[in-house]
Amino acid sequence: MDSSFVTFLLPSNVQNAALVTIFLAFAGYLLTFLSTRMMARHADRLKLVNERLNEFYGPLYVASQAGNIAYRSLLTRLGKTQSYPILDSELKDWELWMTTIFMPLNDIREKIIIEKAHLIIEEEMPHCLLDFVTHVVGYKAVLARWAEGDYSERRSTIGWPPEFDSYVERSYKQLKARQSALLHSSTWRVLHHLFFQRS
Repeated sequence: MDSSFVTFLLPSNVQNAALVTIFLAFAGYLLTFLSTRMMARHADRLKLVNERLNEFYGPLYVASQAGNIAYRSLLTRLGKTQSYPILDSELKDWELWMTTIFMPLNDIREKIIIEKAHLIIEEEMPHCLLDFVTHVVGYKAVLARWAEGDYSERRSTIGWPPEFDSYVERSYKQLKARQSALLHSSTWRVLHHLFFQRS
């Protein structure tokens, strides 16, 4: 073969190899960039879900469940299906349970709602949460009167929001399902294995 022909072909092959190398390096960089970006977005979504569960809906759900169990237990003790009306014979039990169980749980929930409102799922504050805080404020006034020996009022003048418990439970379960989906998604597992198991 003519040596000038070989010399002519060689730079072309080297150039092609160089172009392929550059292309593969760029494709690898692009894949890494996109994968890292996907991982970061996924991690951000998971972090927000975890924060909402750990700092807002989880504690709210536990306190609400505990409150419901305690309330049903008191009604059973009093032989009633609802607290209203609170009879004179029931007042001592009602005051004890309200001051030692119900109001402490209410205070916990009120504090969560006020201090962690930025973790609420909705763009606007749900009315049932606002109604709950108002209900608790009403009971604080009632307990202040009890402390002075005035039992003319036995319940908050602002009623319990009936949709509060269902909202808390529904939101908690939705977030738990979302958390599970994010943790167990196949894309997350593959990317996590590729980029974190190696380090």
